[in-house]
Amino acid sequence: QVQLVESGGGLVQAGGSLRLSCAASGRTSSADVMAWFRQVPGKEREFVARITWSQGRTRYADSVKDRFSISRDMTKNTVYLQMDSLKPEDTAVYYCARSQWLSTLGRDYDYWGQGTQVTVSS
Repeated sequence: QVQLVESGGGLVQAGGSLRLSCAASGRTSSADVMAWFRQVPGKEREFVARITWSQGRTRYADSVKDRFSISRDMTKNTVYLQMDSLKPEDTAVYYCARSQWLSTLGRDYDYWGQGTQVTVSS
């Protein structure tokens, strides 16, 4: 079992910044891939960014590239999502997830956090 707990969401004005955290515990592995997804009610869950635990290799959705940055702190078993230049369309519930595959598809992720709300006002 792997437990993922997100924090750091909130309300911010357009152009502002937020940093999300995802604390992982349980049966984690250096082979894991950690990712952030987001979902708006009535829409499909959307891939945002991913990072490999061991090498820190990253990948981003085109919609957030150059504005968001994913990182990890292996000593704290925590993954971060730094979000800058936020836009109203970034408003969503953000989820942290774990996979054993280098994937951008939600179905390949087997553990999920409870989600944290991010609201960007215009």
